Amino acid sequence: MKLIVGLGNPGEKYINTRHNLGFKVIEHFLKDFQSAKNTVWEDARKFKSEISQIEWQRRSSRRSSGQASFEKVILAKPQTYMNNSGLAIKIITDFYKISADSVWIIHDDIDLPLGSMKIRFGGASGGHHGVESVLENLATDKFWRFRMGIGTRVQNSHLAAKRAEFRIQNKNVEDYVLGNFVGQERGKLKDLIKRGVNAIETSLEDSLEKAMNRFNNK
Repeated sequence: MKLIVGLGNPGEKYINTRHNLGFKVIEHFLKDFQSAKNTVWEDARKFKSEISQIEWQRRSSRRSSGQASFEKVILAKPQTYMNNSGLAIKIITDFYKISADSVWIIHDDIDLPLGSMKIRFGGASGGHHGVESVLENLATDKFWRFRMGIGTRVQNSHLAAKRAEFRIQNKNVEDYVLGNFVGQERGKLKDLIKRGVNAIETSLEDSLEKAMNRFNNK
């Protein structure tokens, strides 16, 4: 069983913000999986999330063995607001007895330029408050992250300098991530959501390692 979580904030005013990219990717993944009219998100208050449950059928196993292989996948959009995302994820993992390494977190990342993405396992939060909450509540960093770039493209590769330049350019990171995609960003956003969906599908169908080789920006 897998738990795939898109991070974001609930409510109308946050729908199109950069911080809600995780919500958008997981919503488009579900629409890709089944027809839009059958796309249903359940307001599961006991999980403090909107959830949808699917069964992923691996085409490769069916071709090789002649039998369909299904894996249960829970999709979740925590309704706790970004900074408390880990609370909802902890409730779900405890209820379904899902191990941390079967948890995939889809989230925005200002340290990657808009349009890029990186899949990684473990590590620090990089200052992302939603990921910080997941780390705190799961008491481990051993879960998967699909980092979706929303940052500005800068030349300095040193992370501290990159963040400093970002803050100078945008003055306030919180204002930036809670702002809407504008102008030419919308075209890159559309492509990035599509890549994110394809990366999830590839990870389920083949493996996370193959998805990393295919989708991680070098």
